[in-house]
Amino acid sequence: MGKVVCVTGASGYIASWVVKLLLLRGYTVKASVRDPNDPKKTEHLLSLEGASERLHLFKANLLEEGSFDSAIDGCDGVFHTASPFYNDVKDPQAELIDPAVKGTLNVLNSCAKTSSVKRVVVTSSMAAVVCNGKPRTPDVTVDETWFSDSEFCEASKLWYVLSKTLAEEAAWKFCKEKGIDMVTINPAMVIGPLLQPTLNTSAAVIANLMNGSKTFPNSTLGWVNVKDVANSHILAFENPSADGRYCLVESVAHYSEIVNILRELYPNLQLPEKCADENPYMPTYQVSKERVKSLGIEYITLKVSINETVESLKEKGFVHF
Repeated sequence: MGKVVCVTGASGYIASWVVKLLLLRGYTVKASVRDPNDPKKTEHLLSLEGASERLHLFKANLLEEGSFDSAIDGCDGVFHTASPFYNDVKDPQAELIDPAVKGTLNVLNSCAKTSSVKRVVVTSSMAAVVCNGKPRTPDVTVDETWFSDSEFCEASKLWYVLSKTLAEEAAWKFCKEKGIDMVTINPAMVIGPLLQPTLNTSAAVIANLMNGSKTFPNSTLGWVNVKDVANSHILAFENPSADGRYCLVESVAHYSEIVNILRELYPNLQLPEKCADENPYMPTYQVSKERVKSLGIEYITLKVSINETVESLKEKGFVHF
């Protein structure tokens, strides 16, 4: 309560929820956005409970050195969530890798200059955990000791995965050198209600299944609710014994299972009947929940998360039925 914290990329899907929950807990939030004059980026933040008293917007750009200095100045903690996430990439270096890696180092550099900062919580991803060529089958349990392999990611042209892997590697190295206390939150595919008015990449996955797609991808992913992700960021800041990385995955499920849950919740919906290819379904695997439990997270179930996502997409006009 009463502490001052910074949230980078505050208009994003996860970050908006982090801002909302911080304000509800009585924090003063210095929120960085690329363009404070863009209502699509700021209106939903300014309307949050507590925003008129305790939310301050700052203009900052990931690729501009020193642009986070004023937002981070005087803060007790920093939540670095800003990092681009989209799939249709023309120039992976410029669009994903530079903003992720250089952006993280720019933010951490500003933290290193600010003696008041006690801890930095960085939004990483399960992308920085699971992509290393090791088999993932039902008897395999992924945990926080797993790291994605950047050479494997590059060879597989997994550009988003590579951006998150390189950014997390660079962050650990920098924080070790500078003696910064950092914790990373590594969520899987994040779904649940949207606060921002635009459609983000992970919620779009659910929208696409409902908007006339003929097939579903042959892909198995971890899934987690955005509220649990935001909450875990704050708990990782508040809990003095929190350290290292936290994998956030409520369920690992194939897309066929997502379609089945949608069908059960919304029986009248037109949903894809078949898989995008003829291959056997990608297997599921386990992800350890030990460390996340120690933070105090009780996961919202996949079915509830899907239901919340759909209701939110409907309310914002991204799906019609």
